[in-house]
Amino acid sequence: MSNFKKNIMRILLVVLFMSLGFLLNAQDVSFNGVTYEIKKDRIFKDSVDVTDVLSVDEKAEIRAAFDKKMTQIAASEETKKRIEKAEKEQEKAEKDQKRAEKKQKKAEKALKKKEKAQSNFDKSTKKHKDAIKKYEKLKKKGKLSPQDEEKWLEKINKYKEASAKAKKKLK
Repeated sequence: MSNFKKNIMRILLVVLFMSLGFLLNAQDVSFNGVTYEIKKDRIFKDSVDVTDVLSVDEKAEIRAAFDKKMTQIAASEETKKRIEKAEKEQEKAEKDQKRAEKKQKKAEKALKKKEKAQSNFDKSTKKHKDAIKKYEKLKKKGKLSPQDEEKWLEKINKYKEASAKAKKKLK
């Protein structure tokens, strides 16, 4: 796993745990050192309804603190979603890259195979032509005994078959 991916995972885990902490205490808000719990339109302190006891300003400040906390939770969830999306895109890009690399390797392998077949064809054709030339040259000079002539014809035939076989592989 790459360092980039490890860092993303760490960030994702931190955001996840922070979001989880916010969600567990989503209705709790701390104001002036006192923790209040908000359920619907009511404000509780130590499970006691204090909505009617608080002043209008205090209620507004507590609700503002609660709204700020909820905004932070929403922002952290949005960040988490963006990180997850970026991670998925990164994984997709890596898969696409691997696929492209495999395709390229396959193409390179096919090219090497074709080049080797062409090389083998060229070599066998050259050997065949050279053998024919040498045979013709020796025959012209009269330096071939009947046994030598038979060996040369076998040799030429062997090169011809190798050339045909190489041509077949070339296709």
